[in-house]
Amino acid sequence: MDVLIKYSDQFVSGFWVTFQLCLLSAIGALVVGTAVAVLRISPVPPLRAVGTAYVTVFRNMPLTIVMFFCAFALPTIGVNGNFLKIPLLDQLFRRLGTDLPFFRLAVIALTLYTAAFVCEALRAGINAVPAGQAEAARSLGLTFTQNLRHVVLPQAWKAAIVPLGSVIIAMIKNSALAGFFGVVGDLSSVADRLTGAGGEPIIPVFIGISIGYLIMTIPLGLLLDRIEKRRAVAR
Repeated sequence: MDVLIKYSDQFVSGFWVTFQLCLLSAIGALVVGTAVAVLRISPVPPLRAVGTAYVTVFRNMPLTIVMFFCAFALPTIGVNGNFLKIPLLDQLFRRLGTDLPFFRLAVIALTLYTAAFVCEALRAGINAVPAGQAEAARSLGLTFTQNLRHVVLPQAWKAAIVPLGSVIIAMIKNSALAGFFGVVGDLSSVADRLTGAGGEPIIPVFIGISIGYLIMTIPLGLLLDRIEKRRAVAR
């Protein structure tokens, strides 16, 4: 356990980088996943086809391939994630504004991959909304967009919150791949540095890394359990 104390600053720094990566990716996945879910239920066939194709591709593709493509293929065509250098956001998350693009590329990879699962969880929530709700909205003259915004999606989000939480927990664990594709300073890269060049024993190092991930996943899991129990009581 001396390793955890000796390199506590590196573990804390790696945890903070991983937390930022997961938070940005979760926000991006929720936004993109919602947009794809809307495409999947759109009354316009070409839009439904686009949504279905997106989910089919990313849900059945290994995250390693998505990470590899974003880390090495995107830079060759001039995409380095500079569009994520959003004013104020890049000051809050300083790694978005650095010249090292791998953090931004990892955010893109995790967002694109996780969005497919967010879409399916949200679509299940949409299917759980009684059909009469949408029919009543249409009878009142609401358009498809208004129906989604004011009637369907608010109820779908409530129904899908537990599955969405499970998707985010899976994304946090998947973020461990980022360090092996060039994200400097996250938990997995700390493990590689300490056990490789540092020559430290692997077991204590990975215990420290595991603690970092558990700090992020356990509270979220407990929150989801509490929400599920409250819903069961309400029913």
